[in-house]
Amino acid sequence: METIYLILVIVLIGLAISDLIVGVSNDAVNFLNSAIGSKVAPLRVIMIIAALGILVGATFSSGMMEVARKGIFHPEHFYFSEIMIIFLAVMITDVILLDTFNTFGMPTSTTVSIVFELLGAAVAISIIKRYTDINALEISEYINSAKALAIISGILLSVVISFTVGAIIQYFARLLFTFNYKKKLKYFGALWGGFAITAITYFILIKGAKGASFMSEETKDYIQQNSVQIIGMSFIGWTIILQVLGWFTRLNILKLVVLVGTFALAMAFAGNDLVNFIGVPLAGYESFNSFMANPGAEPDAFLMTALTGKVKTPTLFLLLAGIIMVITLWTSKKARSVTKTEINLARQDAGYERFGSSLLARSLVRGTNNFAQNIRALIPNSMQTGIQKRFDQSEYQKQQDALGKDAPYFDEIRASVNLVVASILISFATSLKLPLSTTYVTFMVAMGTSLSDKAWGRESAVYRITGVFSVIGGWFFTAFSAFTVAFLIAMAIKFGGFIAVIILIALAVFFVFRTHVIHKRRSAASDEAESKTGEKTSGTIITSKASSDVAQILSKISLTLFTTVEALSKEDLKKLKKARIEVEKVNKKTKTLKDNLSDTITQLEENFIDTGHYYVQVLDYLREVAHSITFITKPASDYVDNNHKPFIESQIEELFDMARMIQEIISEINECIKSNDYENLQDIINKQQKILKFIDTLRKKQVKRIKSSEVGTRNSMLFLNILSESKNLLLQSVNLMKSFRDFSITTQGNTASK
Repeated sequence: METIYLILVIVLIGLAISDLIVGVSNDAVNFLNSAIGSKVAPLRVIMIIAALGILVGATFSSGMMEVARKGIFHPEHFYFSEIMIIFLAVMITDVILLDTFNTFGMPTSTTVSIVFELLGAAVAISIIKRYTDINALEISEYINSAKALAIISGILLSVVISFTVGAIIQYFARLLFTFNYKKKLKYFGALWGGFAITAITYFILIKGAKGASFMSEETKDYIQQNSVQIIGMSFIGWTIILQVLGWFTRLNILKLVVLVGTFALAMAFAGNDLVNFIGVPLAGYESFNSFMANPGAEPDAFLMTALTGKVKTPTLFLLLAGIIMVITLWTSKKARSVTKTEINLARQDAGYERFGSSLLARSLVRGTNNFAQNIRALIPNSMQTGIQKRFDQSEYQKQQDALGKDAPYFDEIRASVNLVVASILISFATSLKLPLSTTYVTFMVAMGTSLSDKAWGRESAVYRITGVFSVIGGWFFTAFSAFTVAFLIAMAIKFGGFIAVIILIALAVFFVFRTHVIHKRRSAASDEAESKTGEKTSGTIITSKASSDVAQILSKISLTLFTTVEALSKEDLKKLKKARIEVEKVNKKTKTLKDNLSDTITQLEENFIDTGHYYVQVLDYLREVAHSITFITKPASDYVDNNHKPFIESQIEELFDMARMIQEIISEINECIKSNDYENLQDIINKQQKILKFIDTLRKKQVKRIKSSEVGTRNSMLFLNILSESKNLLLQSVNLMKSFRDFSITTQGNTASK
């Protein structure tokens, strides 16, 4: 029996390592987004500073350990076997849940997930106890529901307060410094830096020092009792130091603030959130030690009163966990995906938007615009003009354009505000012992500051707001899904025993592997969509890339047309559904190219601007071709899915002949585009006319079949639709080739004249 539970403890430790990896991937956004977004230093330097913060914070054993042991449920009422089931269910759920969020690049709270997983698993075991144990207590005696309610309250408060405070502080910071802030820093830089670093210092002391394993209780008490004096001396000292350094060196105060803030938040993450990942396994380890210390004890009769005491986390465990976190920080691609989500939602410029539009976002933007117009009507014109000048971004945009792809997503003023406001809010809430998620605070502060900075303009507002709502919705989904999945897994382990544990772990491993594959595919698509953004380029480069894109899309469309006809002839619904999926990918690809049209034209060098309208034509025709194949595959799939009569043999033969002819001409068009040789253009046009006449002939034959009642109404509608859309596909493909020819010739002429 002891051997089985020893194996379970080892499993918990293995899950802890996995949880550390997925946890860092999710929470890295908390301390990386401001530094990476503002590009205050090379990525390597930012990562080194964050890694140092994690290692220092790993020696701080504060946080959620007591929550893992006794904060959500009362361990003295549970037996050892039941406690181990709860902890296993929590860890399996946590790995799956966090990895899912990481895969889709959505930041969520590891604190909320661990709390509601503990709650869900504990409720499951409590219900079983209530109905199987004659000595069982009421469920309310097992569960500490007040803690869960406090966490939910903390979510709601942190979302609203963080966004509001971040927006207000950034608004006044921008009024003070403007976007051309370098001149203003000469006068106010030292004061701003002193205030910012003091706030971050206070954050480190309040959030970190209270749980530092290397500090004596007397030192902690001294810091707590003299916090006001420490803050005052810190502000004066830092202001003087920064002013002196500003006089005699080229110190960039804002860069210093951002890097110090990055270190502080990384340290706080390791000190506070680290135990979200190892707290439960360590509690399981302590439970096993307590059980083994009582020889002869039965797992189903040994109450876990030992967990009610206070146990200090061994520093060695924390350091080992810190090392794993640092390695993950450097190697995890999912961490960069989560960071990219927040940075893209907060970036200053418009462009590729990951999220679409939603009714709620559109209504909110419309209402806000109307409200803003009413407010402006009450403000004197002179004051409005003055405020607009403070927010003038013309010079800033010129600097961004000059930097090209090296331009930051937002400037150092906003990055420093993000860190300072987040530090102050987290410190204040911690000092009041309020449950506040660092993820929620840092994310919503970043969204508030981007709103005040007019990063959410008319071009991007609805998409950014939809993204924010998606992330916030994910936070509440975290609580619900964590509770539900942990509840079900605890039930499964309780009734399935050790066999269920093996099956669930295997499922978790498979799930993580699948999400890795999905993330890799999504990352490739995202990188392709955002590639070359902000980079000045020539018509030659765009021609080369467009040639590859067009050839690839036309080949897929040609193949899909033939596959659709083949599947229709065999009434193969599975193959038709696959064809529809391929068409959706093609449409998504062409839409992305069209959506990025403005960015592509903007990136063109001046002497290639006159070639831009040919590129617009190419994309227009490409979209039309994609639409045509869509209107073929979808009706065909619906036709077979609705079990209508199959096409007669003569219809199938005619469609196959047409599909082969279109396949051949598209193959020739592709060869012309890829080789940039259009000598046989007239031959292709002649073939096009031949196929168009053939399609007209097929239409006449179908009319005769209708007249003689050989085919039904549904059959005729689909057949004629396929002919019509195939005709459009053929016409637009040749038009596409002509536009590409003009685009290529004009580009070559401009290149030669450089």
